[in-house]
Amino acid sequence: MTASFSKQNRGPNFGSAPLVANARDKIKSIDELASLANSFQAQGRNVVLAHGVFDLVHLGHVRHLEAAAREGDLLFVTVTADEFVNKGPGRPVFPQQLRAEMLAALECVDWVGVSRWSSAEEVISRLKPDTYVKGSDYQNEEEDLTGRIVSERETVERHGGRIVFTDDLTFSSSNLLNEHFSFLSPDVQNFLTGLRRRNALPRILGELDAIRDMRVLIIGDAIIDEYQYAVPMGKSAKENIIASRFSGREVFAGGVVAAANHVANFCAEVEIMTCLGSQESYEDLIRDSVHDNVSVNFLTRPGVPTTRKCRFVDPGHMRKLFEVYFFDDTPINGTLEGELCDFIAARAGDFDAVIVTDFGHGMMTRRAIDSVVEHAPFLAVNAQSNSANHGFNLITRYRQADYVCIDEPEARLATGDRFNELGTLISDDLSGHIDCRRFAVTHGEKGCVTYQPGDGLHTVPAFTQQVVDTVGAGDAFLAVTAPLAARGVDMETLGIVGNAVGAMKVGIVGHRQSIEKAPLMKYITALLK
Repeated sequence: MTASFSKQNRGPNFGSAPLVANARDKIKSIDELASLANSFQAQGRNVVLAHGVFDLVHLGHVRHLEAAAREGDLLFVTVTADEFVNKGPGRPVFPQQLRAEMLAALECVDWVGVSRWSSAEEVISRLKPDTYVKGSDYQNEEEDLTGRIVSERETVERHGGRIVFTDDLTFSSSNLLNEHFSFLSPDVQNFLTGLRRRNALPRILGELDAIRDMRVLIIGDAIIDEYQYAVPMGKSAKENIIASRFSGREVFAGGVVAAANHVANFCAEVEIMTCLGSQESYEDLIRDSVHDNVSVNFLTRPGVPTTRKCRFVDPGHMRKLFEVYFFDDTPINGTLEGELCDFIAARAGDFDAVIVTDFGHGMMTRRAIDSVVEHAPFLAVNAQSNSANHGFNLITRYRQADYVCIDEPEARLATGDRFNELGTLISDDLSGHIDCRRFAVTHGEKGCVTYQPGDGLHTVPAFTQQVVDTVGAGDAFLAVTAPLAARGVDMETLGIVGNAVGAMKVGIVGHRQSIEKAPLMKYITALLK
């Protein structure tokens, strides 16, 4: 039976709540909840809505929901779906159905649903509650990391409701989970404990907020990342091949475009300079994919396609089977090369930082590199090694940079050193091959190593072992950390932010989403609470 213990404290129009056989019967779809809310309101009954993650239900949640129930006649509670929980690695600990069932077991809760949206506005618009209840930690709108509370309040009021903040006993689910349920290794836990003791969180969040007014120019290859989903069926009866069944296709604007969208969520203005092919240019896809604060400049190579990398993927566990490149990586020359160099010379100085994502597919020629080195006020570079350019597209092509971000194999190729310890390789060898004071070398499941003369080496562990797709993780690391480097942020902080970005990105298939500021800040906050 629903919330009988507090009925005497509920609104004046409270009637007998519907009987349910067990707690699971309280769990409904959002459409069903909207129909129930409308029906109850037509009877003159006051509907209250509370929304949150509720990963680990504790006494603070119980007091909050009890207070919410006293604000009206029926209490609806919605929980954020698993895919939208940006609370740090391994979160949510409890999947959405279990979180919903736990809330439904509380007597003060009448109905429960799972929200399929990243924020509460859509649920509010559908249920149109008379009262929307949030905890006291959301009362100061300026301190809301999500930036959503203002929009939620406006949505509630637009539908004739009001927002109420409860003020009772509070706990942090993140604190409790970090202390008692963490799946992170002891080394990672020790690293995070050291940051907590130094009260690093406010400084890190402050640095992320401080880059909001920066203008960034990003130059590099446009890449179309195509995922052909194919379910393996077995060996062909007549050939020595594995036959597969097509099950779907996704096409993403990757390369420089994906990197630009990542940084656009943190900075005021981003501009792209890239190169397309005249055949199968995918220009419309790219223009449709970029964020509102991103502008795009194109060079067009005649007679060739825009670089497209088609990956055949087993959708069961996102295992990549093989890939096919559609491209011409002959270096640009003549008029196109001149146009690129003229653009760099004329525009690079207008930006706070210039990021080069060099995938080695023909755009960044020697003249273009010399031009960007000469004209960029702050130059951040990644020179990627991939199957098409292995051993030829080394970071040492850039004689000078302000910030270099590459992975360990790229660092070893650049220095010709297969075996030396990574920290020594960076500080003694890599820094001797390129005139640069800031290095970040990503190291897969081992995290990253950063280096700056005078500050030394910092090893920052990886914050997740749960990998869905590694495509674009290094580009996301570079894109978000480059403005921080331009601000002079210390390299350990840069590594922490970069690894948090990487941990979030490897949980995203392809470029379905870009890294956003509010979820990243929530992720880091959950790590360091």
